[in-house]
Amino acid sequence: MKKLHWLLGVIASFAVIIILLMSSFQVAMYADFSFYEKEYEKYEVLPELDMKMDDVMYVTHEMMDYLKGDRENLDVFTTVEGKVQDFFNEQDKLHMADVQGLFIGGLHLRMGALIVLLICLAALLLMKADWKRILPRAFQIAVGAAGVISIILAFLVSRDFDAVFTKFHEIFFSNDLWIFDPAEDYMIRMLPEGLFFDMVIRIGILFIGGLVILLIGSIIWRHRTSTSKKR
Repeated sequence: MKKLHWLLGVIASFAVIIILLMSSFQVAMYADFSFYEKEYEKYEVLPELDMKMDDVMYVTHEMMDYLKGDRENLDVFTTVEGKVQDFFNEQDKLHMADVQGLFIGGLHLRMGALIVLLICLAALLLMKADWKRILPRAFQIAVGAAGVISIILAFLVSRDFDAVFTKFHEIFFSNDLWIFDPAEDYMIRMLPEGLFFDMVIRIGILFIGGLVILLIGSIIWRHRTSTSKKR
């Protein structure tokens, strides 16, 4: 029975990590749109598109609304190269439909992880497990595993982001719609690879920062639990 208690604790801990990871993606992408404005300036996107910042930010807001399901389509008309036209072409729209599915799938994964977490906690309580001792230790085990994976990914990203970026698309997309020609496509000019690299760093900082805070909390919790039992 104790092994089952520990298993539930570890599963609950990984559920917390998944929730944190998906939330880090959402916060990084949606909490502060000035990030995109700074990125567009950093990578000199406006001259590449022959657009004004207000128009590029309008496209950005509409695109991000679409990704989370708040828009039915990507028919976004704005001024590009001195004329009003649909910013996204057919390939853009097909690929972004795939991206939307991936993003919404991530939100569903977070909800699933939350349900798993609640079930595990309820089971530990019903079985009268020593959850105050199990949960902090189990979380530290899960953080250790997540930390190893994070270090490996960070090393790969820092060494060759382009290769990781390509492999990500090959794994998560079943077509080659993600391969664009900057000479023909506005969207890829608006979203250069450097922007994605900076976004990955942003997500990583939020995720690792959250893990560290939770880890410290688990250490304090474990210490207090051990201290109270000795009394």
